[in-house]
Amino acid sequence: MSEASGTLPDSLSTVDTLAAGGPQVRDCQIEVQSRTRRYLSLVIIAFALQLLSAALFIGFVNRPVFDDQYNLSDVQTYAHQGLSVATVRSQRNPPGPASFLWMAAGVRVLGRAELRDARIANLISWVLLFVGILLGARYGSFPQIWYGALLAALVFPHSVMAAATTLTEGPALLFAILGTLAWIESAWCPTVTASSFLLLILGAFSMGMAISCRQYYLALLPAVALFGLLRLRGLRSKERWVRLVGIILSLSVASAPVILLIVVWRGLTSPGVATGLSHPELGWRAYAGLSAFRPIVAGFYSCFYLAPLTFPVVWRVRLPFRWLALLAAALSGILAACLRPSLIQPGPLRALIALASRLPAGEFLLLACVAALTVYNAIVIGLLVWQKRHTVLSCPPAIFALLTVAFFILEQLGVGGNVPLYDRYLLQIAPFLGMIAFTLIPRLGFSRLLALGVMDVVAHVILWSHAFKR
Repeated sequence: MSEASGTLPDSLSTVDTLAAGGPQVRDCQIEVQSRTRRYLSLVIIAFALQLLSAALFIGFVNRPVFDDQYNLSDVQTYAHQGLSVATVRSQRNPPGPASFLWMAAGVRVLGRAELRDARIANLISWVLLFVGILLGARYGSFPQIWYGALLAALVFPHSVMAAATTLTEGPALLFAILGTLAWIESAWCPTVTASSFLLLILGAFSMGMAISCRQYYLALLPAVALFGLLRLRGLRSKERWVRLVGIILSLSVASAPVILLIVVWRGLTSPGVATGLSHPELGWRAYAGLSAFRPIVAGFYSCFYLAPLTFPVVWRVRLPFRWLALLAAALSGILAACLRPSLIQPGPLRALIALASRLPAGEFLLLACVAALTVYNAIVIGLLVWQKRHTVLSCPPAIFALLTVAFFILEQLGVGGNVPLYDRYLLQIAPFLGMIAFTLIPRLGFSRLLALGVMDVVAHVILWSHAFKR
C-alpha cells in the first residue's frame, strides 16, 4: 500500500490503514490518487510558468547578469578548447566542470551567441528534469513524493534564475534527482533482477555526475551507503550479499568521477580557486578545510526553507512541551539576531531583513522573529518525524532525503576558504526538503498553496529584477 501510493493521508499510518479493512483501504487509495493528480497539476503549472519566464528572459535580456560574467569564461574555455587535463585545471570557478561542459556543449551545437546558447542549454536541463520526473513518477512506486520533490525545486526562490542564466544548479539537479529516483526505486525493489541492478548502477553514475557538477552533492555518497545498509536489515544471507555487492558497486561508480576530478585538481576545487588567483577581484578562495560555523548556517537555512514547504503546520500541531519549545525558539531567535553578520548570507532573507533597517533595532527584531519561527517550525517537524516514523520508514525517498539533508549540513565542516554559503546553494537540497515536507504533510490546503505561490512569485521577481539593472 505504502509503496504503491507513495505516502499515506495525515490521519492514517501504514499499519493502521492496512489493518482497517477493505473499504477504508479503498478510500485511502482514492484519496491518495486524487492528491497525486493535484500534485501533478501543480508541477505542470509551476514548470510552465518557469519555462515561459526563463524563455522570455533569455530572448530579451542578451547581456550578462548575476554570475554570468564569471561562469561564461569557463563555458567558453570548454567550448573552444574542449575537455582536457589542461582546461579542467585552468577552470576559474569553484563548482565541478560537468555543468560548464553541459553549457559548452550547447554553445558548440547551437553555434550562435555564446551567452544565449549557454542559457538555452541550461534551460534544457530543467526540461529534461521535468520530463524525467514525470516518467519516473509514472512508473515508480512513489509518484506523489517525486512530484513533491520537483515542486519544491520549481518554486524555490532561485529556481527561475538558475533556469534562465548560466548558474550551474540546473545540470546538477538533473543528474542528482534523476539519479536518486533511479537508485531508490531499484534499491527498494522486492527482488533483484538484471534490469533493477542496471538501473541501480545508472542511478549511481548519475549521482557521480551530479557531484562533478556541484561538489556539495558529495552528501549523496554517505546517504547511499547508510540507506543501503538499512536496506540490508532482515534479509536472508544470499540476498543480503547480492544487495551488498550492489551498494559497493554503486559507491564505486558514483565515486569514480569525483576521484578523477581530485586527481586532476589535486583537491576538491581547481588550483586557481584554491589559491585565490582565479577571481582576484573577488578574493575568492575555496579548498578542503575546517569551518565550524558553516554547518550552523547550512542548518539554519535548511530549516528556513523547510518552513514554507510545511506551512501552516507550525500553527496546527499541539506540542506536549509547547512552552519549552517556545522558549527554545525565542532564545534561538535572539542568538541568531546577535550573530546576524555571520549567519545571514546574500539572498532574499538578507534583503528582507534590510527592509527593517530604517526602524530602531528593526533588523535585530525582524531577524529574531524570523529565526524564532524557523526554529519552532523545525522543532514541530522533528516531532512529526518521530510521531510518523512508521510512515517515514515505509517511504524510502523520505529516508534518503533525511540522510542527504543531514549529510549536506555536516559536510560544510570541511568547506574551507572564504566563499559564502549563498542561500541559493540550498536549491541543491530543495527537492530533498520537498520529499520530507510532502511525506510528513501531504495535504495541500489553501494556506499551503499560498505559501508555495509566494515562493514562486519571489523566484520570478528575483530573475526579472536583473532585467532592469545595468
